[in-house]
Amino acid sequence: MVQGKWFPTGSDISEALCVREAVFGFAADPLDAMAQQVVVYREGKPVGSARLWWQDGAFRLGCLGVLPAERGKGYGDLLIRLLLFKALTHNAARIALETPADTRPFFSKYGFEDDGESGGLHTMHILGENVQLSHCGGNCANCQNRSEECIPKALR
Repeated sequence: MVQGKWFPTGSDISEALCVREAVFGFAADPLDAMAQQVVVYREGKPVGSARLWWQDGAFRLGCLGVLPAERGKGYGDLLIRLLLFKALTHNAARIALETPADTRPFFSKYGFEDDGESGGLHTMHILGENVQLSHCGGNCANCQNRSEECIPKALR
């Protein structure tokens, strides 16, 4: 069974930090004090995590990562959808993130737009009104980028 679980600020986020350490090579940092964490579990074991916080007029997504052995199974898709859904439940007008260049295509398929590069990371954003949780946001019938990735793995 696959499930996602949210951890509000002040919670024990040790499982999220274990995933973060394995994926990014660092665990806790000062942003954790203001962020909600989400962990995706497969058969009761954490396989991915991410965080969401409010800063400078936008919801921010960060540290979205899936354990290397669990990649390609749709857990990243579930994480981004959980983050976007949570932000929308708080009436998010703008959702932003910073990401390395090689992961921009992953976020682009959900409608994130590239705002440029600074310090080796690309800043991307999406307006809350443009979030499409039912699909990648590419207007699938006429999308020039349509691929297997457009269909959530659970529905293939």
